[in-house]
Amino acid sequence: MIVRIWRTGLDESRADEYETFAYGRSLPMFQRQPGFRGVFFVRTATGRASVTLWADLESAEALANAPEYHETVAAIRSTGFLQSPQSVELLPADKTWIAPDLTTP
Repeated sequence: MIVRIWRTGLDESRADEYETFAYGRSLPMFQRQPGFRGVFFVRTATGRASVTLWADLESAEALANAPEYHETVAAIRSTGFLQSPQSVELLPADKTWIAPDLTTP
């Protein structure tokens, strides 16, 4: 399992727009990618992050070459609500455990 963390600054006055984009456009795009296993959209001290889970390193790295991913990135950048800094990190998950009854509110 690979954990991919994308961090971004955000114009907090437009946080509702970001959330609409994340759930309405980013999530469906991720769901169509081979090897995608899950996502957490989280708040950080300086903005937001999407923490995605991937079956393997190849799947996580393939996202960077996926045409639909590039279209989604272009669309979110064009909104103007993202701010610097932005970063991406890939981390191997040595061991994982998720409660079987875990549900999203």
